[in-house]
Amino acid sequence: MSFHRLAPPSPESSKTVRRYPVGAEILNGGVSFRVWAPAQGSVALVLDDGSEHIMNPEEAGYFRIDLAGLAAGALYRFKLEGSAELAADPASRFQPEGPSGFSMVVDPESFPWQDHDWPGITPSGQVLYEMHIGTFTPEGTYRAAAEKLPFLREVGITCLEVMPLNEFCGTFGWGYDGVLPYAPTRLYGNPDNLRHFIDTAHQLGIGVILDVVYNHFGVGNRFRDFTPDYFTERYWNEWGSSINFDGDNSAGVREFFAKNAAYWIDEYHFDGLRLDATQALYDSSDEHIMSAIAREARAAAGRKPIYLVAENEPQDTRLVRGSEQSGYGLDALWNDDFHHSAMVALTGRNEAYYHDHLGRAQEFVSSAKYGYLFQGQRYDWQDAPRGHPGFDLVPDNFIHFLQNHDQIANSGTGIRIDKLASPARVRALTALLLLGPQTPMLFQGQEFGASSPFYYFADHSGELVDIVRNGRIDFLKQFPSLTDPAFTAWMPTPAERSTFERSKLDWNERDTNAHTVALHKDLLALRGQTKAISDREGRCGVDGSVLDASAFFLRFFAVEPQDARLLFVNLGADSSMTSLAEPLVSPPAGCQWSMVWSSEDIVYGGSGKRPVDLQTRWTLGAECALLLAPVAAERPALPDRRTLFRWQDFISNVRTDVH
Repeated sequence: MSFHRLAPPSPESSKTVRRYPVGAEILNGGVSFRVWAPAQGSVALVLDDGSEHIMNPEEAGYFRIDLAGLAAGALYRFKLEGSAELAADPASRFQPEGPSGFSMVVDPESFPWQDHDWPGITPSGQVLYEMHIGTFTPEGTYRAAAEKLPFLREVGITCLEVMPLNEFCGTFGWGYDGVLPYAPTRLYGNPDNLRHFIDTAHQLGIGVILDVVYNHFGVGNRFRDFTPDYFTERYWNEWGSSINFDGDNSAGVREFFAKNAAYWIDEYHFDGLRLDATQALYDSSDEHIMSAIAREARAAAGRKPIYLVAENEPQDTRLVRGSEQSGYGLDALWNDDFHHSAMVALTGRNEAYYHDHLGRAQEFVSSAKYGYLFQGQRYDWQDAPRGHPGFDLVPDNFIHFLQNHDQIANSGTGIRIDKLASPARVRALTALLLLGPQTPMLFQGQEFGASSPFYYFADHSGELVDIVRNGRIDFLKQFPSLTDPAFTAWMPTPAERSTFERSKLDWNERDTNAHTVALHKDLLALRGQTKAISDREGRCGVDGSVLDASAFFLRFFAVEPQDARLLFVNLGADSSMTSLAEPLVSPPAGCQWSMVWSSEDIVYGGSGKRPVDLQTRWTLGAECALLLAPVAAERPALPDRRTLFRWQDFISNVRTDVH
């Protein structure tokens, strides 16, 4: 193995001040090593040639040593008191041989970035795409993924949300059980391969945010050897020991994570972060750790805007409010309510945590208007209130989706929605997702109707194989249909490589399912072109009305009346329309509504577009979505008296022939 110790020095090598509190940094023509280990009386740095160097103790439990003559590629580990086993740097920048191997010095300044003019991203106008690098392509690498980005740009994706990349044990996994938060996993390539992936995205006009896990460390971590102060037993955590953000000696823990957020923005040019399961970030400090993370991340970005997203099961709206409102300063929240209503509407099942959602029209109207459906009222599944008030929030504060990694895997079979419901109904709800006011998110392969499942997979060995599989089965038993012993016997084992391999996308389906690609591409083009939906300056809000239990419409208002739009969605059978006693359906002055798009278009695999004229009786077709725009037209005149009387007799069943 070549360690590249004689690599040409970059401008970074002339720096005299460390950038981050922990880790290895090129400094003063050598390398500076610093680690937080307050439980240790002494710490030694061990290079791959076997040489040991005693580190110098500093205040608050830190140890540091600066060595001349080292460069990027140098390999090292730490020797701790009372342990014969050397340990990787907790803030390692790369682990070429995995979590238990040597840590590698990385020069963040050596990569030739081409994104100097990249402006960053804001919450407004985004179309997100959640992806897992290991299953996105057959190769499962950053370079292979980068080759697919032009296609995503063509479809209309504006921002990638990449599942966790931190180093974890094993050779495959979701990434949520990371053991070294600063080290991008060696499984997908080296650090510069990751930088190339992001640089390529930026050159195509696509932002990239990273899913980060700050609520626990994965199995196999060595943090407790450096200090047990990383952990606390004062809070329950379903994934392991909770992280100590507010207890004794927590300052070093807070700094470690807050600076990690800054590091990904600074050294890899990520455009933001998605914070996983923030309900498990327990903190009673004056400044919540999420606020600290947001502050450090934005500071690292400088003048460029970044996008900070959170997953929060209790639906706490404080996360997206500013400090002046005692909030945490994030930008957007995943909205499970929209997903749950959509799944019930698609499948007819409201088992387990879908229990409180009925998939009815009113839920979709309310979600479009208010985001969260549960904002503090009783939630029967938990026999307690759920959510917090959010009437003052804006659509950009919510991310809506029909699929994500968790929800596909939680189906038990890993099957995607278009295999669980009628294609027509999926098209209609896809239209609602991609034309709705909130920020839409697709899951990898959704844009071409991928048939590959997405299972839960994690490369474990020994007793963990059965522990993890049985734990997964127990979790899924909240769904009565998954208590079937046949499912228990069938469920793929997360630790088997075949479970991982079967979750990979088949890119041949991009061509065979061209109609699904066209659906997503056309809808996202419409979204971008429609001021009432995507233009923050041109839109004036959304309202809606229920037609029946399965049908509804949304009215998108705009500064200019001719930019208004109507979106009809029918998830049930054909519905005959005579008139609608609802002012929201009235056209702007001097205009009449005209259909500009239908989910039943033949090009999308539909059954064909029915004529629609809201000035006559018409039929809203079964399982379809229609977008209408105003066109200049004279208002139809009232019929002459004879014709009108005959019509009124006809609709009153006085006569059977209107002529």
